[in-house]
Amino acid sequence: MADPKRVLLAKPRGYCAGVDRAVVTVEKALELYGAPVYVRKEIVHNRHVVDTLAAKGAVFVEENEEVPHGSVVVFSAHGVAPEVHDQAAERGLKAIDATCPLVTKVHKEARRYAEEDYDILLIGHEGHEEVIGTSGEAPEHIQLVDGPDSVDGVTIRDPEKVVWLSQTTLSVDETMETVDRLRKRLPMLQSPPSDDICYATQNRQQVVKDIAADCDVMLVVGSKNSSNSVRLVEVAVQHGARSGHLIDFAHEIEESWLEGASTVGLSSGASVPDNLVQDVLAHLAQRGFANVEEFEPVTEKITFQLPRELVTDLRAAGRS
Repeated sequence: MADPKRVLLAKPRGYCAGVDRAVVTVEKALELYGAPVYVRKEIVHNRHVVDTLAAKGAVFVEENEEVPHGSVVVFSAHGVAPEVHDQAAERGLKAIDATCPLVTKVHKEARRYAEEDYDILLIGHEGHEEVIGTSGEAPEHIQLVDGPDSVDGVTIRDPEKVVWLSQTTLSVDETMETVDRLRKRLPMLQSPPSDDICYATQNRQQVVKDIAADCDVMLVVGSKNSSNSVRLVEVAVQHGARSGHLIDFAHEIEESWLEGASTVGLSSGASVPDNLVQDVLAHLAQRGFANVEEFEPVTEKITFQLPRELVTDLRAAGRS
C-alpha cells in the first residue's frame, strides 16, 4: 500500500537565470577585486543569499552615497534608474550592473515608447525596486497601475497612444485581469512586443497551478520581500490548495500546518537556492512525508552571460 503522506515537488523552482547571474556576479567580483565589494540594495530578495554573500565580504547599502569613492559597487538584479548610474560615475565608483537582462528589456521598451511620446501604464507594485528602476527611465511618461483596482485612477493624454508594460515578477492572472480592465477603458491600448513577465515567473506559477488542487498545504520557500515568491502562495490558494505558507527556512514550518494533511506541495521563489528546499524536504520526511513526487512540465535551459564590465576585467586577469 502506498504511503498516504506525500510531497508534490514543483519544478522548475528556485534560481532563475537572472538571479544566478546576479549572485555569481557578486561572488566573482569578490574573488577578482577582493572584499569589500559594495552592493546597492539586496542583490536578490532572499535573506539566506544576502547573509551568505555578506559573510564573504559583500557590503549591502541602500544608496551610492554610502559607498566610498573609487570602490566597486554592484547594482542588483532588479535594475536601477539612469540617475543611479550617473551618481556612481560622479563618485568615481566602478559600477557593475547585475540587472536581469529581462528587466533591461522592459527598460528599453520604456525608453522607446517614451521617445515616441506614448503614455506608458506600468503594471506593478508601488515601491518595488524594479518598478522604481523602470519608472526612472521615463518618469514623465510612466504611470504606475498597482493591480486591477487602480485602473479607474488612470489618466492619459491620447487614447490612441498608450501602451502597458509590467514588472517581471507579477501574477500572470492578475496582470491580465488588470490589462482587461484597462482595455475596457482604453480600447486602443497597445501591448508590449513580447511578454514582460519573465519566463521563470510564468513557469513557476504554472507548475504550482498544476499541483495546487491536490495539495492540503502548499509551502513556498522564499522571503517576504520577494514578489515572485509571494505570488506563488497566492496562485496556489487561488487554484485549490487548502492553505499556503511562505517560509525562509524549514524551521519556520508550524506543526499545526501539517495536522491532518496527506499531501504537501513544495516550490520556491526564483531567488532561492535549492539547498533550502532540500532542508524542507528533510524536515517533512522526519514527519512522515517521505514520498516525494516531482512535477516538471517544462525544462528551463536559459542562461545569461555575466555583466560585460566584469567579463572584461576577468579576461584581463586571466580568469575568464
